[in-house]
Amino acid sequence: MKVLVTGASGFLGGHLADGAVRAGHDVRVLVRRSSDITRLRVPGLELVYGDLADEESLRRAVQGVDVVHHSAARVVEFGTRAQFWEANVAGTERLMAAARAGGVSRFVFISSPSALMEVGQGDRLGINETTPYPQRYYNLYSQTKALAEQLVLTGNAPGFTTVSLRPRGIWGPRDHSGFLPRLVAKMVAGKLPDMSGGRRVQVSLCHCYNAVAACLLAANAPAEQIAGKAYFIADRETTDVRAFLLRLAALFGGQPPTRTISPRLSDALAGAIELIWRVPALAAGKEPPLSRYTVALLTRSATYDTSAATRDFGYAPVIDQDSGLHQLLAWVESIGGTQEFLRTVR
Repeated sequence: MKVLVTGASGFLGGHLADGAVRAGHDVRVLVRRSSDITRLRVPGLELVYGDLADEESLRRAVQGVDVVHHSAARVVEFGTRAQFWEANVAGTERLMAAARAGGVSRFVFISSPSALMEVGQGDRLGINETTPYPQRYYNLYSQTKALAEQLVLTGNAPGFTTVSLRPRGIWGPRDHSGFLPRLVAKMVAGKLPDMSGGRRVQVSLCHCYNAVAACLLAANAPAEQIAGKAYFIADRETTDVRAFLLRLAALFGGQPPTRTISPRLSDALAGAIELIWRVPALAAGKEPPLSRYTVALLTRSATYDTSAATRDFGYAPVIDQDSGLHQLLAWVESIGGTQEFLRTVR
């Protein structure tokens, strides 16, 4: 098939472009002229310059394409409402319009379980796709990803099949800005506190290879099986957060969390910081040191049922967590070791 991947200069999008090439597809990627495209200058990848705000570049990008994998998004925790709306909602809407008009037959949207996170909610185990969208969102990222997903799913039509995938906590090699490299950086600096309050926190994570496998399977599944649906995607294992942090600390020479902060205090601190971060100059361009969203990810159990993806398009993890961690360590060593890796974390 002829495949278009957005966000290919980023972490998951780059792996998705690689995976589509390995699967034998003719792959095109949409990239900004300001993006680092060093890794994308490889045989089998066609570059189209443009962005989600440039409708003409989108028309060029979708020309002759069968499947769009839309991975590009604003995923940071800072920015104005206008910035998040433009990147995550308006950009998705423009790309969908161009794809539909250009004769694309399938639109695979990379969403997130964050779109389902409810403010103030406690532990949730075995969450499935019947879970409704929340009344109150933790942040602009969660809200705009939810709105974009709803646009995608309601845009399903005969001849234009849309599907949304929700990989949880994507991790793996070549990640320089996700949750895992940031946790490693904080532990190496000895600055990651324990906010669990002594509770066992269990979560689902998703290795990038498993997310890519799900995308490629969804692109090939019978339309009647997946049309207009959303699916959770995760690793096979349920992860104990403390045990996972201890293992990361051992692998990369960090200090596991020892200093404790009570959940009540961490929530209060995060709330105060969020109030300060309403100042436009801060909100537009600087990551808050703590947020209720981050606290929730580290202190509340959240596991996801992937049986619907298995049933409808044959999803099965292609790599286990143990192998993924050894592979991650090998990649870090290949780029110069932990200290060199940490210099690239942003």
